[in-house]
Amino acid sequence: MIRLGKPSDNADTKVLTEACAVHMQQQGIEQWNEHYPSLAILTKDLTAGDAYVYIQDGRLVGTVMFSQDKDPLYNPIQWSTPDAAAYYVHRLAVHPDYQGQGIAKALMDFVEGKIQQSGGSAVRLDTFSQNPRNNKFYKARGYTQLGDIYFANKSPYPFHCFEKVFRKENP
Repeated sequence: MIRLGKPSDNADTKVLTEACAVHMQQQGIEQWNEHYPSLAILTKDLTAGDAYVYIQDGRLVGTVMFSQDKDPLYNPIQWSTPDAAAYYVHRLAVHPDYQGQGIAKALMDFVEGKIQQSGGSAVRLDTFSQNPRNNKFYKARGYTQLGDIYFANKSPYPFHCFEKVFRKENP
């Protein structure tokens, strides 16, 4: 079941993202760590009503955040659609014990559906260049890689920026 996250989900969301960070690090993927995503960031997502959670067997096993807030780091990217109709996805996570069950797909189907229902024309996101599973996942979903950004405090490797367009805006 997917539902809107609540501030009371904060502790479970932090446990989930920490488990994902450890799992990625064990695979040599330095995308997340003990500092990111921070409890403050997760709290902001939940409090703002921008985070959704996936509940299975009474346990919070997945989460995703999306909003229309554009990080200035994305400004150099030549997006295909106007910013006003675009949404940004961040912090998609599925607990390692539940990966491979289609939960990430279900969360992204949900996000894309909500965005289309609200009149959005595109979904934008970034994913770590050194995470082949994520890159393959988004490409298989019809996302186009448009450029790279760097998070100096995270990694010397780039993060690929992807966009999926639902419909082109009329000029």
